[in-house]
Amino acid sequence: MQTETVFRALADPTRLRILRLLGSMELAVGEVAQVLAQSQPRVSRHIGILCDAGLAERRREGSWTFVRGGDMGSATPLLCHGVSRLLADAEAEDEGFAQLCEADRRKLAEIRSHREAEAQAYFAQHAHDWDELRRLHSSDEAIETALAGALGEAPLGRLLDIGTGTGRMAELFAGRAEHIVALDKSLAMLRVARAKLQHLPANRVELVQGDFGSLPFAPASFDTVLFHQVLHFAQAPAAALSEAARVTRAGGRIAIVDFAAHQREELRDRHAHARLGFADNQMEGLLGDAGFDAEPPAALEDGELAVKIWIARRRGEDRKVAS
Repeated sequence: MQTETVFRALADPTRLRILRLLGSMELAVGEVAQVLAQSQPRVSRHIGILCDAGLAERRREGSWTFVRGGDMGSATPLLCHGVSRLLADAEAEDEGFAQLCEADRRKLAEIRSHREAEAQAYFAQHAHDWDELRRLHSSDEAIETALAGALGEAPLGRLLDIGTGTGRMAELFAGRAEHIVALDKSLAMLRVARAKLQHLPANRVELVQGDFGSLPFAPASFDTVLFHQVLHFAQAPAAALSEAARVTRAGGRIAIVDFAAHQREELRDRHAHARLGFADNQMEGLLGDAGFDAEPPAALEDGELAVKIWIARRRGEDRKVAS
């Protein structure tokens, strides 16, 4: 019985502390062990029990295993939310438990600071390359403003940010989306994004390692799919857009921010660009073949490289986006 399994999982003070931690942010198993000052194998056993009860979820990311609260994907979300509220009430009324949780949160702050320091070191290492590319096109602020305008005021529902990079798009649209999944193939970039997004509610943003050529999601999982300066890395953009269409619900939208067609061949070697931008008719054809109806694109042309924003809607029955 699921209820009995849940209450058995709660019958240990360490597991209660772990659940309070996961209410704040997603953590690597090693980070949980660091906060609790316990061995990683012991903490892994506790996490396994919580996962078996549906109170937590694990996933691999390279050689690391991350764990998060299980309410979003649980078969019993109301029960999970009830446990979360119960633990909050327990902390408010049980002084001993409250002291343990407060000490854990102080250690959690150290982990946040360490993540930020690692992200800053990564930025410093790659700053020259990024700055070189930025000088060729409109400012990030102008592009973000144009993208927000192109998407309009409608809620974004469940948003998939493909190739999240630093997590900036997920951060930008966090207030407009019901839930955001930030996906990237690079473990290094996911760690940068995790540091950037760790101030957001743990149940609103999910970071996932994956490739745009084979998205690890069920069909029709998202209301909005975003490619921000990502599609030019695709050797087969048609395949990437086909995958995006598969996970977009009927009536949902795709937003692509990328370069207009250009002739800067050096970007292939210096920045690993597989495509030198996209012409409007080319993009319209790619979107149409994938099952999208494209709107007229927006253009930012105040740099050496023009930036285009293409918005398209998935064909099929149009349903209201959840708000």
